[in-house]
Amino acid sequence: MSKATQTELRLARRMARLGTETAFEVLVRARALEAKGKNIVHLEIGEPDFDTPTNIIDAGAEAMRGGWTHYGPSAGLPALREAIAEDAGRRRGLKIDPSEVVVVPGGKPIIFFTMLAFIEEEDEVIFPDPGFPIYESMIHFLGARAIPIRLREEMDFRLDVKELAGLINDRTKLIILNSPHNPTGGVLSERDVREIARVIGDRDLMVLSDEIYSRLIFEGSHFSIMAVDGFKERTILLDGFSKTYAMTGWRMGYGVMRADLAAHVARLMTNSNSCTASFTQVAGIEAVRGDQSSVDNMLAEFRRRRDLMVAGLNKISGFSCRVPHGAFYVFPNITRTGWTSKKLADALLEEAGVACLAGTAFGGFGEGYLRFSVANSVENINLALERFAAWAGKHF
Repeated sequence: MSKATQTELRLARRMARLGTETAFEVLVRARALEAKGKNIVHLEIGEPDFDTPTNIIDAGAEAMRGGWTHYGPSAGLPALREAIAEDAGRRRGLKIDPSEVVVVPGGKPIIFFTMLAFIEEEDEVIFPDPGFPIYESMIHFLGARAIPIRLREEMDFRLDVKELAGLINDRTKLIILNSPHNPTGGVLSERDVREIARVIGDRDLMVLSDEIYSRLIFEGSHFSIMAVDGFKERTILLDGFSKTYAMTGWRMGYGVMRADLAAHVARLMTNSNSCTASFTQVAGIEAVRGDQSSVDNMLAEFRRRRDLMVAGLNKISGFSCRVPHGAFYVFPNITRTGWTSKKLADALLEEAGVACLAGTAFGGFGEGYLRFSVANSVENINLALERFAAWAGKHF
């Protein structure tokens, strides 16, 4: 009998271009340390630590009992698309038709589907750096050229519009905006957005506006490039339920875009996921149209934790932290410590028992920074700060 041999795994070359999301890798390492008995304060994962509001859970459970456990339309249930169109439009001063909404399982499919729909090999995509790592991962995966636009600390982690203008050329097919911003908490002002629209002008390109944190702004207000004259037809707006309603595990997001593009994105849904879970969408209707006090309460608590974290970090030798204006992250500058981002993040996890992310997990311009999520209790944030200070006192 011949000895069984394992077939060689021959992946397509594009798989080598696919990146990842470091937060989940750090979580695995942290869990492994916990399994060995080490206590870890988790400040690495970007999800609210609150439970999904009860009214939304009840709506989902009732939907399952009521038979909403079957396939639905690829673009989403009509009632949810209508609710999203009304809510997203009202918050941005726009008239949005339900035919311009596509519901997807999470926010990432809108990133991927947008690029699949528009990007050819060697096209250029401008994206924020530091920024959500899946942007760059998907650009490379499709064989396009990833063009980073640096978010500058001295500008409260907003982009320099003149620099953006210098990056746009005839090969640019897509510009990605993200405000409020992950990982820095930066927020683009209305003036910023209008200046970005001005430098884009009438060029033949599209904008992907990632507004997943649009309800989590501490100071100021949210302004979408979709609200600028002439840009509704050229923008794909990404938003969802995960951050606003603490529904990360429910997997539901959406895109708002012109109706003819929505039809193509719905075909991508048909070819990939078929549809978003029906009972989840029924819960989404309750999220959008039901009591919003949970969002306000969560925002107030995140603001309290942000203030605590920023004040505490600024007392630690070598750390300098600006006050973020949105999302639930802080992004301190650690260059004065003399440590690289990855080395310091690893040491804080393994030696201080605090899980965070290196700034380089979000791109090359993230070197010299760390990202901490404030989606944890005040008690645990205080514990983390105590551990930082004690560890820093021995090493800086």
